[in-house]
Amino acid sequence: MLPHLKFDSLSVSTVKQTTFANIVDQVLLLHIGPICSFLLSRPDDFLANSDIERWILHLSRNSIKEFTLENWKSHLYEMPSCFFSCQDMTHLDLYRCLLQPPSTFKGFRSLKSLCMENATLAQDVFKNLIVCCPLLKTLRLLNCDGLRHLKMDAPKLELLEVEVDEGVFEMVNLQNTLNLADVSITLAINDDLRQVPDSNLVQFFVHFPHIRRLTFGRNFLKYLAVRALPGKLPQPCLCLKFLSISIRFKALKEILAALCLLRSSPALQELEIFAHHEDRDVVGEVNSWLDDNQNCQFTELQRVKMISMSGGKHELDFIRFLLLSSPVLERMTVKPASYNGSSELLKKLFRFRRASLCAEIIYLDP
Repeated sequence: MLPHLKFDSLSVSTVKQTTFANIVDQVLLLHIGPICSFLLSRPDDFLANSDIERWILHLSRNSIKEFTLENWKSHLYEMPSCFFSCQDMTHLDLYRCLLQPPSTFKGFRSLKSLCMENATLAQDVFKNLIVCCPLLKTLRLLNCDGLRHLKMDAPKLELLEVEVDEGVFEMVNLQNTLNLADVSITLAINDDLRQVPDSNLVQFFVHFPHIRRLTFGRNFLKYLAVRALPGKLPQPCLCLKFLSISIRFKALKEILAALCLLRSSPALQELEIFAHHEDRDVVGEVNSWLDDNQNCQFTELQRVKMISMSGGKHELDFIRFLLLSSPVLERMTVKPASYNGSSELLKKLFRFRRASLCAEIIYLDP
C-alpha cells in the first residue's frame, strides 16, 4: 500500500533468477491503492522499452501524481501514447526522452512542475505543452534539443531554469509571466550571436517585474547586450534580492549590461559574479566606465562573491568599484581562478578602500 515507489540501482535481488524488471512487475502486481509517485532510474541496467511502456500503462490507469524517468540508454526513450493520458499528474521529471504526443493531446491540466533534461521535443510540441498546462509553476529545460524559440505564456510560472549546451535561442519572448520570481538561463560557450540581432536587455525584463532571484549563466549577458544599453532599465527590478551573473571583463558591453542591472535593482542584497575567461581578446575599450559611475550607491547590498578571478585590471576595477559603492556591505568573498598571481591579488584586495566600516574580505584558495 506504499504510495511512493522508487526503483533505482539499489533495487536488486540476491536471487539470480529475479531481474530488475521482475522486481518492478511484482511490486506493481501486488500493490494495493493509489500510486502517488513513481521513480525509475537504472544506470547499470539496459531495460527493454516494452518493460517501461508496460509500467507506464499501469501507472496511467492508477492516477499517478508524480513521475520521474531517467533513461540511461545511448538512445532516447520515446514516451508511449498512454503516458499522455496521465491527467492527474502534478510533477514530471524526464531525462533522455523523446516527446511526440498524439494529435488528441490537450496538455497536462494538473501539472505544476516540469523538468526535462537532454530531452527532445519539437518547437510546436513545447508551445502546446506550456499553453495546455495552466497550473505550471516550475519549469526546467536543461540541454533540450529542438528548441530554438523560448516563447511561452505561463501566467502561474514562478521558477524558470534554462540551460542550452549547443546552439542559441533565435527568440526569447516571455509573455504573461508576471509571477516569475526565480529565473536562471545559461547559453552554450560557442553561441553565434549574429543569429539573434533582436535580443534586448530592456525587453527581457518587461514581463516579470516581481523577480526576486536572477541567474545569468555563461553568455546570456552577452546575448542580451547585443543591442544598445541604457543606463537603467525603464522599469526597475524592485523585488530583486539575489543576482548571479557571468561576465567577460574584457568586454565593455557586458560590464555595461551588469552595471545597468545593478543600477536597476535598488533592493539587491546578494551579488555573485563569475569571471568568464576566453583565449582570445574581446574587442572593446573598458577604461571609461569607472569614471562614469563614481556616484553609484548600492544601499542594500550586503554580500558579494567574486569567483574565478584572474587578477586582471578590469576585474580589480570592478571589485574596487563595488567596495566603494556599497555602504552596508558585510562580506565580500573572492576566489581566484588559479594560484598564479594569487598572492598579488590578495595584496591588492586588502589595500582597497571600503565604504562600509563593517565590510570584511574573505579570500578563498583556488
